[in-house]
Amino acid sequence: MAAAETDSEEEFKEKGSYSDSSDFDFDKNEVENYFLEDASLPDYDDSSEMQNVEGIQQSFVAWKEVQEELDETCSHQDPGLQKNKTFLKKLSEFIWRFLSEAKYVSILNDFVESEFFVIDGDSLILRYLCDQEPYLTFVYSVECFLNNFIKKGAKFVVVFFKEVEHIYFNFPDLLFLRTLLIQHLEHNTDVILHTEFSNCLSPEWQVFLKESYPYFIIISDTGLTSFQTDYLNIFLSHSLSKKLNVVLTSGDESDALRVYAYHVQSKYAHRKFYGQHEKDFQSACRSILNYVARFQDTELSLYKHLTFSLTEMHKEVHRAILLLKTLWPKGSDIRRAVCVLTCATGLKMYKTMLEKAKVTERTKAGKQNSKKNKTEALTLEEVADLCRIQCLTVAFLCNLPLSQRAQIRVIKSFWTAQALPLIKLLQRCDWLVLKDLSATHKWELDFTYLPDLRDNLLCKNLLHYYEVEYQAGLKLDLGKEIESDYQHLWNTATTLTGLSGFGDAFPVRKTSTLFLQEQLTSIKECADVPSIGLIAVKSDIVEKYVGTILKDLPFLSSNDSEVTSLSRHRQFDELRHWHSGKPLSDDYDRTKQSFDAKSNDPGYRKQLQKYQTYFQLYGRSLEGNMTQMIVNEEDVKACTNAAFNKPKKSHKSKAEIIAEENQKRLEAKEEKREEEQWCVLEKTIEKEIKANFKSGINRLDKFLKSCQSRSVKFCAEVAGLNICFEVWKEHCRSQGERPKDLDIAVQVMRRIHILWGKYQDQLEKPHLRALTRCLQCFGFEKLAVSLNSQRVESDNEKIAKYAVGTGAARFQLQYMGHYLFRDERSDSDPRVRHFIPDTWQRELLDVVDNNESAVIVAPTSSGKTYASYYCMEKVLRKGNDGVVVYVSPTKALVNQVVGVITNRFSKKLPDGLALCGVFTRDYRHDALNCQILVTVPQCLEILMLCPHRQEWVKKIKYVIFDEVHCLGGEIGAEVWEHLLVMIRCPFLALSATISNPEHLTEWLQSVKRYWQQADSRIDHAGVNSSSTASRFTKKPQKQNAEKKSYRVRLVLYGERYNDLEKYVCSLKDDDILIDHYHPCAALTVNHIEKYGIPSDVSFSPRESVQLYDAMLNSWPGWPRAQELEPEKFICFKNNIIIKKADARKYEQELKQELHDWIVLKHKDKVNNVLESLKPHPIDSSEGEKRRKFAHFVDKLNEMGKLPAIFFMFDIHLVEMSASAVSMHLSRKQIRMQNPNTQKEIENLRAKIDKMKKNVRTLKSLDPKKQTSSKMVNISVTLNEYEALKARLSKLTQIPADHTYANRKAVDEKTFGAILFRLRREKDRFKQEMLALGGIGYHHSAMSSKQRQFVEMLFRMGYLQVVTATSTLALGINMPCKSVVFVEDSVYLDALNYRQMSGRAGRRGQDLIGNVFFYDIPLPKVEKLMKSNVPELKGQFPLSITLILRLLLLATRADDETDAKAKVLSVLNHSLLSFRQPMNKEMLKIYFIFSLQFLLKEGYLDQEGKPVGYAGLVSHLHYHAPSNFVLVDFLTRGLLHKLCQPITKGSTIFSDTVMENLVLVLAHLFGRKHLPACYANLKGKFLQSKVFLDDLPEEFALAVETYNREIENNFGCFLLTAAKLADMEQEYHLPLSKLDFTGRDIDNSDLASHLMKTTKRITAISPFACLSGMVDQDLFSIHNVNKAVLRTLDVNANNVPVLWMKKFDYAGRKMPLNAYALDFYKHGSLQALTQDNGLNRGDAYNTVKDFVLAIKAIEISLGELCENTEDNVVLAFKQLEKTYSGKFELV
Repeated sequence: MAAAETDSEEEFKEKGSYSDSSDFDFDKNEVENYFLEDASLPDYDDSSEMQNVEGIQQSFVAWKEVQEELDETCSHQDPGLQKNKTFLKKLSEFIWRFLSEAKYVSILNDFVESEFFVIDGDSLILRYLCDQEPYLTFVYSVECFLNNFIKKGAKFVVVFFKEVEHIYFNFPDLLFLRTLLIQHLEHNTDVILHTEFSNCLSPEWQVFLKESYPYFIIISDTGLTSFQTDYLNIFLSHSLSKKLNVVLTSGDESDALRVYAYHVQSKYAHRKFYGQHEKDFQSACRSILNYVARFQDTELSLYKHLTFSLTEMHKEVHRAILLLKTLWPKGSDIRRAVCVLTCATGLKMYKTMLEKAKVTERTKAGKQNSKKNKTEALTLEEVADLCRIQCLTVAFLCNLPLSQRAQIRVIKSFWTAQALPLIKLLQRCDWLVLKDLSATHKWELDFTYLPDLRDNLLCKNLLHYYEVEYQAGLKLDLGKEIESDYQHLWNTATTLTGLSGFGDAFPVRKTSTLFLQEQLTSIKECADVPSIGLIAVKSDIVEKYVGTILKDLPFLSSNDSEVTSLSRHRQFDELRHWHSGKPLSDDYDRTKQSFDAKSNDPGYRKQLQKYQTYFQLYGRSLEGNMTQMIVNEEDVKACTNAAFNKPKKSHKSKAEIIAEENQKRLEAKEEKREEEQWCVLEKTIEKEIKANFKSGINRLDKFLKSCQSRSVKFCAEVAGLNICFEVWKEHCRSQGERPKDLDIAVQVMRRIHILWGKYQDQLEKPHLRALTRCLQCFGFEKLAVSLNSQRVESDNEKIAKYAVGTGAARFQLQYMGHYLFRDERSDSDPRVRHFIPDTWQRELLDVVDNNESAVIVAPTSSGKTYASYYCMEKVLRKGNDGVVVYVSPTKALVNQVVGVITNRFSKKLPDGLALCGVFTRDYRHDALNCQILVTVPQCLEILMLCPHRQEWVKKIKYVIFDEVHCLGGEIGAEVWEHLLVMIRCPFLALSATISNPEHLTEWLQSVKRYWQQADSRIDHAGVNSSSTASRFTKKPQKQNAEKKSYRVRLVLYGERYNDLEKYVCSLKDDDILIDHYHPCAALTVNHIEKYGIPSDVSFSPRESVQLYDAMLNSWPGWPRAQELEPEKFICFKNNIIIKKADARKYEQELKQELHDWIVLKHKDKVNNVLESLKPHPIDSSEGEKRRKFAHFVDKLNEMGKLPAIFFMFDIHLVEMSASAVSMHLSRKQIRMQNPNTQKEIENLRAKIDKMKKNVRTLKSLDPKKQTSSKMVNISVTLNEYEALKARLSKLTQIPADHTYANRKAVDEKTFGAILFRLRREKDRFKQEMLALGGIGYHHSAMSSKQRQFVEMLFRMGYLQVVTATSTLALGINMPCKSVVFVEDSVYLDALNYRQMSGRAGRRGQDLIGNVFFYDIPLPKVEKLMKSNVPELKGQFPLSITLILRLLLLATRADDETDAKAKVLSVLNHSLLSFRQPMNKEMLKIYFIFSLQFLLKEGYLDQEGKPVGYAGLVSHLHYHAPSNFVLVDFLTRGLLHKLCQPITKGSTIFSDTVMENLVLVLAHLFGRKHLPACYANLKGKFLQSKVFLDDLPEEFALAVETYNREIENNFGCFLLTAAKLADMEQEYHLPLSKLDFTGRDIDNSDLASHLMKTTKRITAISPFACLSGMVDQDLFSIHNVNKAVLRTLDVNANNVPVLWMKKFDYAGRKMPLNAYALDFYKHGSLQALTQDNGLNRGDAYNTVKDFVLAIKAIEISLGELCENTEDNVVLAFKQLEKTYSGKFELV
């Protein structure tokens, strides 16, 4: 860790004197009192939910406004600042614009375990400074902040810039606080600290950024002064210009797993702006820092006539330290040292000032006397009094433990105007003393208690005692230890001054001057808190889950007012004829049903047939035309019985022999046919290879792929070898000395590989001689010898010209890596029909056969999904009752799975049953009467938690979770967790991207053990209950009862079938440069040293060779160079065929060697290797790259890299990019067209338009009524019309060279059938035109039909270019040759990168996959490549509505035992609490609070049964806590008051009523906060209002009342739960672990007196108590996170409070986005994109969610109210119709 900044004595001798810009006048100091750490604390008051927050924040804002006025005045006097004023204003506007685009995201969801970020230390100070806390409380808050990151696995460094210290110069307490924090982090923590950089533009800082490249920098966007804000703007802009993302401290929040904050993405505009204004940046930064530094160059004034020099003060501090070393040679505690040094320096400095002032008193007397309101200076005796109080305070600090200090009374007061200047003087002394002590060597100083150097609350208590109570006659003993310590401190301080006249230690006060303002001093009286205790709940669930905790907690008596007032909502029900307890339909009932197999309706049947026909076509696009598997249950049983009943025969039957002979004849016939086919094709292919080598080889490969006969394949391969070798020789002869096309040699060597590897048994001597000859010609003499020991004689000089110029091993690795053989099994498995499974795939089949569960982690396209379909087949064969549930994360994936199932399986089922059903939030069909249900997690959870669906749940035999890594997502992840712990049957959990699968498997195994015990108990209970009845009744035993298995296997497979090679793209002039990106280019020496080379960073064989060459170049004397040289490597040496496994061993050896270099201290060589492998792309603007995007696609097409998926994260950009490529093709076509063609096209269209009406008329005529001549004319006209259309079609047809579409892939009929489904879609024509060009786009705002249109055509090979968002990242089967990342985004993280890049490389079609980074900053590419996928750690699994839904299930399910077992499984088995006892206790505490909340709000009775509007709030569980507030509005009658029709008796409501209703709903269900800086853009919006208006007054008052009730309930709960805290840990700082426990002092009457108070601190952290926090402060939710006992692990963000206003730490309002109301008014997504700061995808999804919320409320209210004419019901119907109508138009 770097040492904090300090100045040597010599440096200070060279400096001049110092001065303040202010004179410490009372008026300014009165404002500054708001800011100083001793400022008064706001009163607790129930009248306003925001008072505590606003009290602190308003004081900060008031101080800041006055200070900025002072800054403005001073800046006018500085020419440097004046010169840069225009630029700084321009910079502010530039920064505001980009900060307003910040995304509120989880900042630790990726890279958290391997990448570090930077925290600006001064921004950290600003983050917690506004709380105005004592130093120890401030440090406690900072440590909690940093420790929160560390607990979540984050790695960070904290940086304090040296010159920024000058910004605080006018505020000595902040100077001291800043220095204290730096020293504390350095001495007492392991935090990496950097204080060596001068400022954010210094060269050293830029070098640090370049070398380390942090993931992001946490910076504040506002400062305490305008100077600091300008400096922070410079810091922000500079960071963004260096391709670093920025996270704002404004508005940050955290929960158990994540930290959320506003994230600003670095863009080219930032780099461009900085580049254009670099000199302005340097000038402005230097001007600001020079200006604030100049305050140290003049004298500082006290009381107008008393002045001092900071240089003199520093000298005095230095002198005092030297003297103290002699007095205390053994060292000291830092508190005592700072105290005596500060008091000594202050006393001496003040005495010197007084003596100096006497000399000039006469000359200035008149002038001073003329001053009005002059503050009278303190006398030396008064100064000594104040210093004695300081010494006494420190004596108390050193002797009183934190437990006693926490109980000291809360005193609110201000320093007098007379005392405040001296306080500031002493603070400057503190600062200089601490700086000098940190640089002091050879003296033992204990820095342990650095955070606790001062305690103002204690100091003011002592002052109040001596100024008021002591004077009133209350004289109390200090206590022996305190008195001794105090006397020692005072005596030492006076000794250090070297002067006399300061008096003895006693009496403490020798003067009667008041230092505290009498009229503003008061002792805070603590209000009573409500009764502490829980309301008892008699429930088995509660007892089993939290019974052990509840035993230790108090309960309220049954006659307590809280208990007797539990009944609610009854009055409203009776008044309005509503039925709060009426059961509501669930989401299943409300979901639109497409069709139903049970229906006999002909329309339904026809619709079902169309559906099945389409999905068979869709399935064929996924897997080809597979033979459908006919599963006949009766046949299966018959075969099974026959197998059991008949003994196995030892010999074959006659029929079996005949069948075998017939099969042999068929095979021989097929072989002969293929021989004849090859004889016909051989000469043709030979000619084509010689004419067009690439085309001919493709044709040969195509024949070999379709051929089944092994002998024919052998002949074709031999012929191919001979042809290719002849072509190679001819090529070498023609090239002469010019470079050779090694692709031909690669094909020759490939044939040798195939012949030697697959047909070695068929090779004869002539074949071997041919192979040997080829190897000799290539120069592979050793391979030729190993192949054929009888060496073939050859003329070396003649064959030298045919050599490839490299060794055999290097040639194969560098040029043939994608052709290397993989180790594959050759023995078939009878369970698999279409391919030979690998060993790991057979293990999956065994899992299913044994009814086991498994976690399966394997790369994309590796074949892991096959086990899912095998599982389905097994259940289908078992009977008609079993159900398999396939859980997909997205609706798109649901459709894909349905297509595969429809294509694979068919089965005869009884009427009313279906093979496959679907259930999503948008539609469903046959969900509960099918054998295979395909659904999304939320919908399966609905069925699992529905009390009356449990009989169906019991039918489930297997659940398949696809993309199970969604457990780690931010939204909906807890639902996956609930399902995994609720299901009782076996499961398969599939994923390609889990970094800790062992942990996941162990957790799931623990869940299965629970179910094993639960099933045993349930079965035992069932046996006991039926024992009497079964005693006399003999029941038949089931012969084939399926054995249950509770085992969970982990199946890992890490090998991709295809290698991936990466490329970075950049623009140079008009050309697009594409550079290969070696995986090692992403690594750094530090990363390899700390984490090694990531396991999933793999090399292609040629990349291994590149690494070897780079290592050899970096270290020519490398000892292992020969050993690892490709030709000498043990696995390659003399091997004719190098296999993929051999190449992988070589790769691992090189990786290990590179790591060993670091271990052997050859870091510089490793660094050279890594640098040599890095590409050097040219930076260019995003705009320029987007303009060149179509040319880039052209280049990929020329390189043969299509088909490709181009990933972006903005829907608008996705569509525009596709259109741009299409327009580019159109322009090319027009340029190549004959100029007259366009005119002809226009003329033809004009003629056709003229004839249309006449043709329609002629076609409508009855031919029988027309004369023959007229019929001839009609025929001529119609023929002419058709001829014109045919000519137009021919002219407008896109030429093959002006489209990317592969027209051979799809015939016109199939294309028409796929296109037909788009006939009613609004963008049908656009998608058709794009498709004709081979282009498509894919995003979440498209309809399912539109997405499937693109998916099918792309899979079939028709489309070659698809632009897409991350909708294609999750499991969609759209393999391609290349994946291109076109846009950087905060959502482009390691997980999405692996999911998206996994699409590249089509198994069976592409030998290698390609990944291109088109517009991604190189540092981001590095992070994506080397970072691991985040570990699955679980989510916060509980919410109040979930607990209510669980209790609904437990109390209303038909099978109560089963339901309770499921509920307890959810509660006890969260992944978050697995092996984390603290988290387990935290969840139990939250459960108890949730119960109490539901009881008090009237949703539960005391037996744990849901009552009242429990059904309504549980149905709106997506929207907690807004669902509770909506019920509150309803029951208060506010919605009825608002929803008044236009006239009495009418059912129509005015626009005003509708807008007000939308306003209310937007506050509940459309809550999206904007960054505070967005307010700077007010007045610059075009269509939207952007900032949501406040709620109507009555609604706002209702929310306040609701919030206050919740706060009171939560406060009472915290006081009750305080007994569960670990009080020993509460007295330790969370990060440094410093212990402030101590031993209680019981012999000090004064200490006891100060603790005599009504103050209650039952649940308050002792560190928070020092700032005056007491129990009643917990009744304001804003205080909870910073004040509550830390070890309770309670987070206020989980409390269902709905804040109408939200502020950041600087007091700036963070307004709600009015997108929902704005859309209702203008209906434009484009306006939301332009004005409301939403990209199109976010705009579409947020509006859609709002529409769904309105629909859900409308249906629920209609069901609850028996009066169909109720105004609220009618108003919601009208709103739903209007809003949905507008949404359907976008």
